[in-house]
Amino acid sequence: MGDTDNKAASVPRHSMGEDVEETTERKRDDEQDEQAVQAEWRSLFNFTSRAHIFPLIIGLLLSIASGIVVPALAIFLGKIFNSFSDFGAGTLDGLELRKKISLYAIQLVGLGSASWLLNGTYFTFWLAFGELQAKSVRDKLFDGMLQKDMEWYDMRKAGIGAMIPRLQTQIRELQIATSQPLGFAVQYTVTTFAALGLAFYTSWNLTLVTLATIPMSAICLAWISARMQPGIDAQIEQLTQASKLANNAISAIDTVKCFNGQDFEIWQYATAVKKAAQCYLVQARANALQIGFVRIVTLGMFVQGFWYGSHLVDTGKKNPGQILTAFWACLMATQTIEQILPQMIVLEKGRAAGATLKAVLIRMERGRKVTKMVGRKAPRHCDGDIQAKNLSFAYPSRPDQLALNNASFFFPAGETSFVIGRSGSGKSTLGNLLMRFYAPGSGEISIDGESIQILDTNWLRNNITLVQQQSVLFNETIFKNIAFGRRDHGRVRKEEVKKSVETALLQNTIRDLPEGLDTLIGAGGSALSGGQKQRMVIARARLRDTPILILDEATSALDYITKSLLMEAIREWRRGKTTIIITHDISQILEDDYTYVLEKGVIIQEGYKHVLEMSKAGPFADLLQPRIDFPSMSRDTIQLRQRRQSSSDGENPASSQISTISDDLMDIQCQMPKTHVSIEHHETLDQRRSRRPSQGLIAPLPPVAVRMHRMSTTRASILPLRNLPRPYELPSPTLVSGQSGMELLDMNPRYTMGSAPSTIESTRRASSHFSQASTRYSKPPRLKAVIHEGKLKGRPIKRAKQISSIKDILRTVWPTLTWPQRVVLIGGFFAAFIHAAATPIFSWVFSNLLATFFLPSGRSVVALKWSLSVLGVAVGDAVASYFMHYLLESSGQAWVDSLRIQAMKRIVDQPRPWFDEEENSLSSLTECLDRNAEEMRNLVGRFAGFVFVATVMMTIACIWCLVLCWKLTLVGLSSAPFMYGVTRGFEAISTKWEGRSNDASDGASAIFTETFGNIRTVRALTLEGYFHKKYANAISRAMSIGLRRAAYSGVFFGLSDAGIVFVTALIFYYGSLLVSSHQFSIHRILTVFNMLLFSIANVNAIVAFIPQISSSRDTATRLLRLSNLPYKSSHEHTGHIRLSTPGNIKFTNLTFAYPSRTAYPVLSSFSLTIHPNSYTALVGASGSGKSTIASLLLGLYPTTTTADKQHLTTPTTLSIYNHDIRTLHVPTLRTMIAIVPQSPTLFSTTVASNITYGLPETSRLTSLANIRAAARAAGIDDFITSLPLGYDTLVGDGGIGLSGGQVQRLGIARALVRKPKVLVMDEPTSALDGESAEHVRRCIARLCGEERVRVEGGRRTGVKDGGVTVIVITHERGMMRAAGRVVVLKGGEAVEDGRFEDLMARRGGELRRLMSSGDGEVR
Repeated sequence: MGDTDNKAASVPRHSMGEDVEETTERKRDDEQDEQAVQAEWRSLFNFTSRAHIFPLIIGLLLSIASGIVVPALAIFLGKIFNSFSDFGAGTLDGLELRKKISLYAIQLVGLGSASWLLNGTYFTFWLAFGELQAKSVRDKLFDGMLQKDMEWYDMRKAGIGAMIPRLQTQIRELQIATSQPLGFAVQYTVTTFAALGLAFYTSWNLTLVTLATIPMSAICLAWISARMQPGIDAQIEQLTQASKLANNAISAIDTVKCFNGQDFEIWQYATAVKKAAQCYLVQARANALQIGFVRIVTLGMFVQGFWYGSHLVDTGKKNPGQILTAFWACLMATQTIEQILPQMIVLEKGRAAGATLKAVLIRMERGRKVTKMVGRKAPRHCDGDIQAKNLSFAYPSRPDQLALNNASFFFPAGETSFVIGRSGSGKSTLGNLLMRFYAPGSGEISIDGESIQILDTNWLRNNITLVQQQSVLFNETIFKNIAFGRRDHGRVRKEEVKKSVETALLQNTIRDLPEGLDTLIGAGGSALSGGQKQRMVIARARLRDTPILILDEATSALDYITKSLLMEAIREWRRGKTTIIITHDISQILEDDYTYVLEKGVIIQEGYKHVLEMSKAGPFADLLQPRIDFPSMSRDTIQLRQRRQSSSDGENPASSQISTISDDLMDIQCQMPKTHVSIEHHETLDQRRSRRPSQGLIAPLPPVAVRMHRMSTTRASILPLRNLPRPYELPSPTLVSGQSGMELLDMNPRYTMGSAPSTIESTRRASSHFSQASTRYSKPPRLKAVIHEGKLKGRPIKRAKQISSIKDILRTVWPTLTWPQRVVLIGGFFAAFIHAAATPIFSWVFSNLLATFFLPSGRSVVALKWSLSVLGVAVGDAVASYFMHYLLESSGQAWVDSLRIQAMKRIVDQPRPWFDEEENSLSSLTECLDRNAEEMRNLVGRFAGFVFVATVMMTIACIWCLVLCWKLTLVGLSSAPFMYGVTRGFEAISTKWEGRSNDASDGASAIFTETFGNIRTVRALTLEGYFHKKYANAISRAMSIGLRRAAYSGVFFGLSDAGIVFVTALIFYYGSLLVSSHQFSIHRILTVFNMLLFSIANVNAIVAFIPQISSSRDTATRLLRLSNLPYKSSHEHTGHIRLSTPGNIKFTNLTFAYPSRTAYPVLSSFSLTIHPNSYTALVGASGSGKSTIASLLLGLYPTTTTADKQHLTTPTTLSIYNHDIRTLHVPTLRTMIAIVPQSPTLFSTTVASNITYGLPETSRLTSLANIRAAARAAGIDDFITSLPLGYDTLVGDGGIGLSGGQVQRLGIARALVRKPKVLVMDEPTSALDGESAEHVRRCIARLCGEERVRVEGGRRTGVKDGGVTVIVITHERGMMRAAGRVVVLKGGEAVEDGRFEDLMARRGGELRRLMSSGDGEVR
């Protein structure tokens, strides 16, 4: 590039009203990729606002109060033990013992009641605080992303599609961490310090000796904890990659299936998941090491503690009750630290999530300094004058390649102008800049003389409508999608929408739908064909009716007659309004349309079409030359049409919303006398036209372009032609928009032409003829009617299946694991058994230690003996704890990873109709594979181990206690039904509301995904407010459900947590009765006390995990549904015959309806034989079944529908090489058939990998030479080699952006590189310019061995045999002419078959009708 280009490229790009940092700063941000650099503990409160302070303070105060309950319990235990000691020493009789214990028991009941109230209330407040945090971050994230410019979205390293589900997961992690785990941490911390305070108060010297190892232990624990954070960050990165891969594969499932990419996608996903698992195991090891370390410290401190305690009792400095109180307080302090550790991973992830989300928001806000003078002006009226001066712009993903280079445009108000050029020339970039999706690097754009930099963005977008080739529709009804065109879409009436529908030729299609305008179209409009989507978007634009309209390849998916009718309707509608049409289809340009020709971002030619055509060797001629020229109408034909039109002058032109049809939208030129032109109008246009950019404003051009500019006629010299109405169009009546729709007013006499005949009647006949012929079968094949009102409001669908039980879920663990993994699982439960047995053993040893206080002499020696025994138990318990936690976490990870991979494997194996179901939406599937799997792992990694330990522990303790003191044991166990009932109630309430809360969160996530997955359309329609309100309602509903969950769960949690205090009071009271009556010794009673209390305390700790268990059950049910989907049971796996060559392709009386709409056949008794090495074009109106044929050939749908299954033996079939397709091995079939879809999908990988997608790495077809050969054949090699990294350049989501034509040519290269036996192409040239389209046509001709060279008169020469079978679905005349055979479909049947010329010559033929305007005249 020259200096001008380099200068333009160096200009910083920024959004309006924002200060932008240097590119290096952006790169640094991208490299960090939204990951937290430092995740501090305060990150948990990054989204705490002033409104959250009250519940936070209440929660903290209640946590502090509840944390004091445990030390208070220690005080009572010390007093109770001292009373038993006095009784054993003979200083207290039985009656006094019973009185004291009875008093203490009553006080314990009071303490338990206080515990119920405090624990229940603090649990409720902490859950509510977590809900508030989730709502806060959702609000801020939504608002922040809504304000970001498109550059920010383009620069996401992993792509916005992968970023969205990860953000949802991180919001969930933050919410969970700031709920009960944070409350527990606060409570346990208070308990620890309160217990330590009590211990120091009771016996400071004993406490110091007992806790002598704590400082060193704390340092070790902090060091271990620091090792977790890198593992968390690495896991997040790998999970993001896995989520991205799953998102890409599911969203492009057609491509994955057609190119046999299932195994590759599964392998990619499995690799990313296994890497994430390795990162998680680093965290699991650290956490298990912490737990094991705390266990040995907790139990080991009794060695030095009891030895010194015995010394204090011997010297008379302390009594046994004080020693026990101090010990019990120290034990509680260390045990609460141990109870915090299982929550540490949750808190660590929440901390990382909080820091990450905050970093995302900070980077969003960085440099955003909006000044008052920028972007605030909103003029009262918009004329539509657009002027762009010296525009230069480069996309952020390709900063070194200018999309526009010093280009200047002028689009006068009230006129239609065209922008044409080859793929990647910068045409669509102009629309993006006008909509202010991006800001130009240099230059200026003004509307009505006002720079768009000072215009309010909403005003701008409310006055400009951009209709893009990729039509974006939302998961709403047809009515709502069209009504979105208006700012006040909530007040749009159906009559207004119906008129817009008529303009877009959709009225009959919608009329035949079950719910009409109220039909739900699915996410992204998945139930509609490409042409139907485009027409619906045009209907939306018609309702919007802004002063400025930009059509960017808006009719590329339409058949010729529909396109002709629609374009003429658009011209009529847009008369007197500024319209910019970006297209490759030069046939849409009329003689007096002003046209800009772009090449590599530079305007290389401009002028009126008839002037540009004067030069036979310029850029415009180069674009025009490859297109097929057709003869103009004869004079007799024109006169005949004029007579027909004049006979219908009296008809009401408003009876149809379809405007007049041009005689020839291709190349016909008709001359008329330069009369009946309004002078006033002429002068107004003259003033505006004089502002067209002069030739001097155009950047330096190649020699050919310079010659073209010298030959161009100035604008003023062709004014008369520009001002004249076309001879074959009716002067437009003036239409004004009223509340009741469009009202017809008197025709302006200035435009009345006495010699200009009316064409309303012919238009009506054409419209009617077209509608009757095509509309019946143009309705969407998989359209679903609205069933639940909740769907319309974005509410999640009702889950059909109940949440699986823990038992059913855990039953899937063993069959899922491999034998080495099963050994690990067995080892984990063996370690858990040892850990469970350690508690009763410790209780027994601890009781013997306590018994030493009753010894009259030799206390120190015996105490040392039992203290060393405690040390042995501590070491064994610590080792067992480490292996239990690590091995079970490892098994849980292996289990979840296996289910993830199995789910992914089964998802991509499902038949195509499965993906159209509401519950199988992209967002729900990706979230299930990501967040749901992460939560599900806890069932084995944590909860199963805890439940097993509790069960073993209680079993051992109960048996032991029954042996020692069966009466006390039975009394203690009598509370089991009460505790079980409370626990089950808590579980039931938690499960119910966790499920509802998850459903509400999923509904909010779906809206979030829909909004930012389609952010460009949302902004173009200024729907930010609508989706913001919709999302706000969804998250408010989620929070409301969460708050109710908190209230209900709090009651049962408090009761379950306080239950242990009530049981303690009962046991001690009844124990005092047994001791005072001398039925059992004090030693036995104390042993039972310790065993039961320790065991019950450990069992009770599980209660704290019930909410997390309930959530994990719900998420596990969702993932298990996917992992248990039918595998290899669809129609794709019924056949086993592997063909080596396809041979003849034969359809015999085939009737087909899509599975979701069996009552509406798309193909009806369809018969067709396609011979090998032939070139066949399938032609027909939109919805006639053309693309369905391609889907059936590739096995995406079964050829036998539900309604026809009883007729499997009938001759109705699709056969390939004389074999019914149902008997063929579909993967082998797909290796022989390659498809080029109308909108190819690019994966987030390199260009080379995209081209070779689905091919084995060892295949010779993946060689660079073969890749380049395919790219050259598709006409894309030069562009690829011009990229900085060539074929190693990243494209797709997160890579560089490509134009529609470039993507289409990459899709062609992907098909060609496979060297297929059958090539199916669906509108392969719809996004290509004329030269590229001709290149593709020649490539196809070479492939099928029929090199055709067009000569004058349309004859073809040079036919050769050999090659591949080519089937082209097309609306384009050039593709039909190049084909050896044209098959015309109508109503799902093949109604014509033959050569293009022969069919066009057939009077009354269907192809002739399709290629005409409906009145029999060929276009």
